[in-house]
Amino acid sequence: MQRRHFLAGGLATLGLSGSGAALGAATSDTPLPDGARRFTTTNARWQAAYDAALAVLARNVQTMPYVSRPVLIEGSNYQGIWQECGPHESLVYAKFRPDVARDSHLTFFELQRADGQLPANNKLAETGFGQIQMVVPIAATAWELARDTDDAELLERAYRACSAWDGWLTRWRNTRGTGLIEGFCTYDTGHDNSPRWAGMPNQCPNKNAKRHHPIASLPRLCPDLSATVFGGRRALAEMARALGKQAEADRWDEQAATIRRLILSRLYVAEDAAFYDLDAEGRFVRIRSDILSRVCGEHVPDQAMFDGLWTRQIHDPKAFWAPYPLPSIALDDPHFVPPVPNSWGGATQALTALRAGRWFDHYGRAAEFAQMMDRWCGAIMADTSFRQQIDPRTGAYTAGDNPGYSPSALVMVDYTWRLIGVREEPGALHWNIRPGHPAAHGANLSVKLAGGETTEIVYSDRGAVLRLGGREIAQVTGGSVRLVTDTKGKPLSLLGIDTTRQKGAMLFPGTPRQAFALSANQQTQLS
Repeated sequence: MQRRHFLAGGLATLGLSGSGAALGAATSDTPLPDGARRFTTTNARWQAAYDAALAVLARNVQTMPYVSRPVLIEGSNYQGIWQECGPHESLVYAKFRPDVARDSHLTFFELQRADGQLPANNKLAETGFGQIQMVVPIAATAWELARDTDDAELLERAYRACSAWDGWLTRWRNTRGTGLIEGFCTYDTGHDNSPRWAGMPNQCPNKNAKRHHPIASLPRLCPDLSATVFGGRRALAEMARALGKQAEADRWDEQAATIRRLILSRLYVAEDAAFYDLDAEGRFVRIRSDILSRVCGEHVPDQAMFDGLWTRQIHDPKAFWAPYPLPSIALDDPHFVPPVPNSWGGATQALTALRAGRWFDHYGRAAEFAQMMDRWCGAIMADTSFRQQIDPRTGAYTAGDNPGYSPSALVMVDYTWRLIGVREEPGALHWNIRPGHPAAHGANLSVKLAGGETTEIVYSDRGAVLRLGGREIAQVTGGSVRLVTDTKGKPLSLLGIDTTRQKGAMLFPGTPRQAFALSANQQTQLS
């Protein structure tokens, strides 16, 4: 398939280049292809879990009906790919299989109906159109993948498909004329067995997502579905700008701002510090659920609102900050259900953990995110069967769930790199250095960037050496710290990434050693 590079005025203005054509993960004795990652550690337990996770993901790259190219399926009980999660999961996996990430998006675009409806899933059994089932916007993940791999063809196809999808949702899921997106059934939000949807049908009648069952409380105005559209519109605005369509970008920005205002004004209850569904009879469905993390995932709350949510809900150990954080229903909500298989009634879900990377840093909570990542990795290392959910109080996988679940495997891989590796962000590199972390014992992490240079972090008893393109850019000794550089390795800032105050030193080539002392989430600029 021919790919075109972005034209001047498009992604080229973002300083990105290269097409990211890597296939598969590199072994320790082979050169790194573009985008591939390599991680080794002398911590045998961590290495075994990491390698097992990659093996699960490799097995879950499969070909589904109607599309001839392989995609990353959900695995475990789920033999297919779902719109709510599959494109995002493939984006996380893109550093190992960019081709699979691309085709995990194109599958939905190629199966799109003429009226604009995207399938909810593509399974061995069927291609499903009986619900909308969306969480992380496919427009957002397609934009990020196209931007990061300099893929103009994907950008253009995603823009057409996701624009049509937004039009379908606006026509068929705004029946009350509020401007918000409506939920018709349980599967619309993917909340199987959740008290949020107690008594409601799982699917739309006759598998027609344009219709809802004749129930007086339907349809509902849903904060998370509306947040997905908000995030999708923001991504569509970015796509339009990259394509040189400024007037369309302005329109998408305006529409995104409108639905965000509606979410905040109609679906947020300040006295509870919670977002709720509003049913057709004007009643809130007062269940404190992972609606909260989904709305935060699209950055609907501003920082001031988030700080209140953090204090009153997210970081409250009686609510969502369980020993294994972010249960699907708050621990102290009377509707909390002890974990049973495939239940969004209380269990801490691997999908929620995987999505957390899209909002914790955004809201300045990198240190607490590290706590959550450590707890999840510990739970996985205790049982490397990679199942769907864990008990928020004990970390044990739910008995009855099948093994081989892609989101759980991705959590192990993604969290390893977020804890002790380097991550690419637009225009920057984030070097997460934790010399005392269990995964860092004798660790070596390297990744080849889209532009061709390889980053490397080498840990030792003394600390860590950071290299870019074979040249040393820094040495770190002492405590944990995130060094932010530009894409050429120029130091920009330091960030405290531990919940306790960390002290250490940085040594940059040609400069005196510089001490640092950083509290949790404290940032300092480097000159």
